Amino acid sequence: MTNASLVMTFVLSGLPHPPELDTVLFGIFLVIYVLTVVGNLIMLVIISNPHLHTPMYYFLSNLPFIDMWYSTVTMLKMLMTLVSPEGSPISFSSCVAQFYSFDFLGSTECFLYTVMSYDHFLAISYPLRYASMMSGRTCAIMATTTWLSGSLHSAAQTTPTFHLPFCGPNQIQHYICDAPSILKLACADTSTVEMVIFVNIRLVALGCFLLIVLSYVSIVHSILKIRTSAGRGRAFQTCASHCIVVLCFFVPCAFIYLRPGSKEAMDRVVTVFYTVLTPLLNPVVYTLRNKEVKKALLKLKK
Repeated sequence: MTNASLVMTFVLSGLPHPPELDTVLFGIFLVIYVLTVVGNLIMLVIISNPHLHTPMYYFLSNLPFIDMWYSTVTMLKMLMTLVSPEGSPISFSSCVAQFYSFDFLGSTECFLYTVMSYDHFLAISYPLRYASMMSGRTCAIMATTTWLSGSLHSAAQTTPTFHLPFCGPNQIQHYICDAPSILKLACADTSTVEMVIFVNIRLVALGCFLLIVLSYVSIVHSILKIRTSAGRGRAFQTCASHCIVVLCFFVPCAFIYLRPGSKEAMDRVVTVFYTVLTPLLNPVVYTLRNKEVKKALLKLKK
């Protein structure tokens, strides 16, 4: 990666809002960030309970770790833009690091949701063979593959983006270093890089979402074969939390990356949903809708 660019520092403009709301928004997002970190730490401690050492909770234990870092990578700079009327400066190297980390954690979470849907499919469709099909070794391989895939996906976007020359202006119309905003500042033809990046994003997002949908079509088919209503209810309960967080994550992502055209102000507001609210809601959803997690939480209080 080259640093031959004339621009050595970018400026993040932050969220579009009236200046008089700076203090209010700073307070709101600071509270959200603290709650997100604390909530995911508690969730991580709960899931480490020996009684929850099953494949489902093995994969779920990766989620709070991702969400804590995902929130940290995005929200700390957002908070800085709210206390800087002229925007928050970010060095070239820091922008590269944030860009890579943002894509790495986001794509890893995307792959993780896909693996979790497959795990739910096996648990419901093949209950008698589930333990042998999802052995500890298999879980470790799938989790490792998820993280490696996220790393490679992010590198495939970061490398071509920051090989472009940046001669000015340096004002990023966002609160994070994200692909659409960065590419607009390059002083070279970005069509090839845009095609590589957005085809990459769309293939991963659509591929993961379609695999999740396919898993749930098979899950519903298996649930309908269960004879007792109680059994069907337990099966649906197992999947409910996962369905909620998947929708919270994929819907705003699809709005930003899969639709034609782009509106900067609207994109920045929608990005808040999956960079700020989803990491906050995930521990709440999995704690309130999962009986085993609630039991573990009660034991933790004691």
